[in-house]
Amino acid sequence: MAELWFVGAGLGDERDLSLRAMELLRSMDAVFAEEYTSVLAPGSLDRLASALGRPVHRLGREAVEGAGPVLQALETHAKGRVGFLVAGDPFGATTHVALRLAAEDRGHTWRYLPNASILTAAASYLGLMHYRFGRTVSLPFPDPRFRPRSPLELLERNFSQGLHTLVLLDLRPSEGRFLTAGEALDLLAGSPEAPGLAPDRLIAVVARLGTDGAQAWVGTRSGLQGTEFGAPLHALVVPAAELHFEEEAALAPFRRS
Repeated sequence: MAELWFVGAGLGDERDLSLRAMELLRSMDAVFAEEYTSVLAPGSLDRLASALGRPVHRLGREAVEGAGPVLQALETHAKGRVGFLVAGDPFGATTHVALRLAAEDRGHTWRYLPNASILTAAASYLGLMHYRFGRTVSLPFPDPRFRPRSPLELLERNFSQGLHTLVLLDLRPSEGRFLTAGEALDLLAGSPEAPGLAPDRLIAVVARLGTDGAQAWVGTRSGLQGTEFGAPLHALVVPAAELHFEEEAALAPFRRS
């Protein structure tokens, strides 16, 4: 049966692919790139296709969750190899585990080539200790019909346990929409009907990690509101109430308020 390669593309652009990854992708019978859990810098996939000398087929959410195009390629190239390229690390999103299981159910094998992920890069850039992080939180776009409390509840649970929290921000690349850190801070401020994080809660914003334009800001929730954070992608980190002295020192250069 065919072999499905899950290939991590890293956080910046096509240059973050390893030499091994480039060699493998050139040998594939078909190459797909997922573009809904995260994206590389504009133009990356076009440049990659040129470097590979072959098309890179882009997949949105429905195509990945339905798994149709990838599974069809595995059947078409029954004794070959199919590449599935993901920004960041391939298995940072549970939907990709579902694709792996679907391939297994049809008798295909799979291989895994990891790369950098926001799940570790945010802590590394800020200098926070990885083992002190609790459950990751995802913050969706605001919707008057759907205002889940679970993100704030998870933040508070981690905080009460002395843990840092990585907050991932929603994105819809097919629509050109990316939840910004500024919008996320407004959402975390809550409303009179449903108060959010306290104004003096310490928050870190990281932007464009993995690129030459990577930046970070650290301040109170109210102090950072109104800040211009630049182009996406953005993420937040809500540190624990008590920081190790090395964490304090590592955050110091990013402090804005």
